[in-house]
Order: sequence, then C-alpha cells, then structure tokens
Amino acid sequence: MAEERKCSSTSCSKESCEGCDKAKMDFSAPSNSLSHVKKVIGVVSGKGGVGKSLVTSLLAVTMSKKGYKCGILDADITGPSIPKAFGVKDKIMGSKDGMLPVYSKGGIPVVSINLLLENDTDPVVWRGPVIANTVKQFWSDVIWGDLDYLFVDMPPGTGDVPLTVFQSLPVDGILVVASPQELVSMIVAKAVKMAELMKIPVLGLVENMSYFHCPDNGKDYQIFGESHIYEVAEIHGLPVLARIPIDPALAAACDSGTIEDFAGTCMEEAVRALEER
Repeated sequence: MAEERKCSSTSCSKESCEGCDKAKMDFSAPSNSLSHVKKVIGVVSGKGGVGKSLVTSLLAVTMSKKGYKCGILDADITGPSIPKAFGVKDKIMGSKDGMLPVYSKGGIPVVSINLLLENDTDPVVWRGPVIANTVKQFWSDVIWGDLDYLFVDMPPGTGDVPLTVFQSLPVDGILVVASPQELVSMIVAKAVKMAELMKIPVLGLVENMSYFHCPDNGKDYQIFGESHIYEVAEIHGLPVLARIPIDPALAAACDSGTIEDFAGTCMEEAVRALEER
C-alpha cells in the first residue's frame, strides 16, 4: 500500500495504474505529530436545530466524568455553539508545533472558529471549500495530545463539511441526532445513507426534545408530537441510544456555559455503546 501511494501520474508510465487511482482518491489528512487520538466520533443530522451541539457536549462531559480523555472539534464553522455551552472564551494560541486548543473548566480541549474570531458574534462569510479546509486544519494543525475520544460536532446536512470529515478524518463511527417530528424518517435516512456511501459505521440514533416531564404531576408530555424514533430505528436496523427530554435546567446550563455541571444521566446508554466498540 505504501509503495502504491508513492506512485503518481507524473512518475508512472503505465496507462492504467491502480496505485495512481488509489492515490487520487485518498483525501485523508494526517493528524498533528503530537496528537494521539484513539477514536473519532461524529455527531450528525440531516437538518439543523435538532441539538447536535447539545448531544456532542453531553457525550464529552459524560465520558470525561467516567475517566476518559475527551476533546471536541466544532466543525460547524458558520454556526458554532460549543464554546458557549462550555463557557470557554480564551483564544486558540499557536506554537511552532501547531495550534493549541482551549481547555474547559473540566479539562476538555475544545477547538472552534469562535475561539479564533475577535468577537464571537462576528459572522463567518466563507465559501464551502474554505470552510472545509478549515475543518481539516482543526484536525491536522491542532495539538490534541492524548485523547480516548474526539467528538466532531457537525453542521447540518450532507454538504462540504460532513463530506470532508468523512473523507479526511479517521472517523470510527457516527451518532445521528433527530427530533420527534414526522419528517424525522426522511432526515435520518439522508444521514444514514450518506454514512453508508462513505462506509462510516452508524452507531445509533439519539432523539432530542423527546418529551417534557412535568415536575408538578409527574406526567410526560410530547410537546413536539408523538415520537417516531423507534420506527425509524427499526427500518435502518439501528439502536436508539438516548431520548433527551426538554429540560429547562439543561437549557440554562448551555446558556450559562455550565454544561459540565449538569447532573443528568440521559447519555448513559450512548456511552455504553461507545465503550463496547
């Protein structure tokens, strides 16, 4: 394989060279020499507004509390949410060896475009190729150190950034985030089919905003309608790894940058699924 990838169209005299073809199709980006990441997990959805950043944050926090070393690569360049949830405001610094992530209060390294901008409200008005290359730099140029898990918070849809992440990063699996609405089946199908095309394992589904548990009467109310997540999961042969309720305390934790202090246990099954891989 190493010899094949050395071959190029300028050095090979063969009209049809398998080595050349493989080299042309290899979009993988190397990690920083000082990064040692055991597993890369993507958090994706076919649409926006379903809570990918929340799920990413909860996964990193829950696994960190279990003793795993976790980091977050915020790949949502035009709509970054991770720094706000963790309350990190320091700027990413550089060294001769690469970029240094910003660490949360609980010691989770975070890289996000908002940690490079002068003001966190400044818009990123870039075209797709520039955004995609920025995500690659967050993998190749950042010194992540020793991590058990690097969680990648993806932008919605199946465009430039998800394609870049799937092709350039060594993604070990993805979680698909959905909400209870009827259109969830179509949205999940798009994300799952893209993962299948890219030969990326889908670990399972996470439903956000599943229900509201009323503290006054103990009843659960389905604010966004009846859930279809188990029907969709059965269609695709996937497990449902979490159903996250609408929780004002969780929303307040994200808004105040104290997600690491939230004591919920809704991601335990998702964490077990990751541990078993």
